[in-house]
Amino acid sequence: MLGAKVDGPTRRANLRKALAGDKILQFPGAFNPLAGKMIEDFGFDGVYISGAVMSAELGLPDIGLTTLSEVAHRSGQISQMINLPTIVDADTGFGEPMNVARTIQALEDAGVGGAHIEDQINPKRCGHLDGKDVVDVETATKRIRAAVKGRRDENFLVIARTDIRAQSDVAATIDRAQALVEAGAEVIFPEALRTLDEFEQVASAVSVPILANMTEFGKSELFTASQLADAGAKIVIYPVTLLRLAMGAAHAGLSAIKNDGTQESVVPQMQTRAELYELLRYADYNVFDEAIFTYKP
Repeated sequence: MLGAKVDGPTRRANLRKALAGDKILQFPGAFNPLAGKMIEDFGFDGVYISGAVMSAELGLPDIGLTTLSEVAHRSGQISQMINLPTIVDADTGFGEPMNVARTIQALEDAGVGGAHIEDQINPKRCGHLDGKDVVDVETATKRIRAAVKGRRDENFLVIARTDIRAQSDVAATIDRAQALVEAGAEVIFPEALRTLDEFEQVASAVSVPILANMTEFGKSELFTASQLADAGAKIVIYPVTLLRLAMGAAHAGLSAIKNDGTQESVVPQMQTRAELYELLRYADYNVFDEAIFTYKP
């Protein structure tokens, strides 16, 4: 009640411990704190906070228009309402290496468990779109070194994302990944790989865990967690799934109201009032209020 019972440093330590285990970790994407609470109630390993989703919430395309303050604020709102660790999309770090270091510290303060920094040029593009370009390896590794140097909690997970597969092959992805590991990356996020074999090649070539992105309408099939685990992945994210489901349902509801003059036909698809109150722990707040604010001796 009134937020998470587990603090940021403990959640970061828990993430480290889980990553060292045998199972693949599943991190669905939360588009708001309420969605984060639902993910936690389902027993997932953690919550992912997507840059594409934060942009979309603001009505913006995912081309690097969000700011550090916006990302840190939203990440904090979600992280501080759940006990699970969160991983955040920090785009290219919001500036030069010094800015990257400040980004990591801001996300630490927000209670985040880890973040990924990517090697795209600005303005960046969504990871599964064409027309992307990446910076040179020196610039990419400087970003990661700055992230590692900037963190104050050694348990904050520094993840390096590379988008080089969009313009080259798996061999180039492996070369870039190995350079990023040398720079201090503790997880590699090879974006937009096509096949399980490609995941396996990258996982076999680097000495740190790899993260798989199972986004809909992307470059790869929607592989199962079991398939990805067999290919060597240790974390799988589902960044935009819940937002797409929610917006699809919202579209159907608005269509019903417009065409029928009432939402009656879509009520069976809705979360009920009782289900919402249960997710919000409404009764616990009432107990808290009765015990303190309205207390009568």
